[in-house]
Amino acid sequence: MILYIYCVKDLKYLAAYTIPLACVISFMSNGVLTYSAVLYAFVVIPLMELIVGEDGANLTDEDIKNRGVNKLFDLMLYVNVPIVYAMVFWGIYVITNNSYTVFETVGITLSGGVVLATNAINVAHELGHRSSVFEKTLSKILLLPCLYMHFFIEHNFGHHTNVGTPKDGASARYKQSVYAFWISSVTKQYIDAWKKQNELLSRSRSAFYSMKNDMLWYLLIQSAYLSMVWYFFGSGALIFCVSIGIISFLFLETINYIEHYGLRRVKTESGRYERVQTCHSWNSNHSIGRIVLYELTRHSDHHYKSSKKYQILDCYDESPQLPYGYPTSILLSLVPPLWFKIMNQRVPERMKKINY
Repeated sequence: MILYIYCVKDLKYLAAYTIPLACVISFMSNGVLTYSAVLYAFVVIPLMELIVGEDGANLTDEDIKNRGVNKLFDLMLYVNVPIVYAMVFWGIYVITNNSYTVFETVGITLSGGVVLATNAINVAHELGHRSSVFEKTLSKILLLPCLYMHFFIEHNFGHHTNVGTPKDGASARYKQSVYAFWISSVTKQYIDAWKKQNELLSRSRSAFYSMKNDMLWYLLIQSAYLSMVWYFFGSGALIFCVSIGIISFLFLETINYIEHYGLRRVKTESGRYERVQTCHSWNSNHSIGRIVLYELTRHSDHHYKSSKKYQILDCYDESPQLPYGYPTSILLSLVPPLWFKIMNQRVPERMKKINY
């Protein structure tokens, strides 16, 4: 058995837990500090990215081989499951057992939503691409409090096949605002998830009301989760859980927006779209965002080879680059005129002409 030495540099992904730690401050505080997780994610991290800068270096072949089988990287993902659920139920406790102002309630709720977005949906996304039943199950468990379990089906069977085409609800059109995208993406992806589920049932010759209808299970499980929250903790807790779930998946869709904005695949003479390439996703090498989001920002390579684990993703010179890291880009997208001014000139001209 080969023994691996866990280098300090491999432990850098422990920084992903700093967002839940910031949320701990939110839950233990009053006033403006209830926004601690929000301020950390969208003020502190962007400032740190300006200082630290970018790192576009790729791993050596030997490092890729060693990192690819190093279980430490998997364990750092698994730990997010108890962390996420601890934060959800702690949030329920503080909301239902304290008297907060509206300002403070919003801060605690936003902070809880940020944790679900970064440490639940983001990690669920990574684990959902794995081959083991165990890891796929953890992915679904993490999607539950986000109220976005259908993401597992739509993302893996729809988005990765249709990215950069009109068939994909998660690919933002050129000059489409993030707010319009929220509506089109959320609704289309949910509808497409049901369509994909029906296709899967048809292939396996299974009935709609069968054990193999995952979408039906997701609906039942999420309804049971919210019902139990309401039954045991009351309406305030229910509102909190629904709110942090909505915040988390809107955060996800904003990331989808900045990852694929304006990038389109060409339809060939055969009627099929060109193969997904590294030029069909926006990439970011800003170091802090890369670490905190488990390399999600190296999105070009992820779409090019979706089976690659986060710790071995590469950067390609031909990949379009975001001018800023993910947190800053998210903030920019919330101001459409500013986003368009900065990003429209970066969208390849050939893709502008084929925007559907």
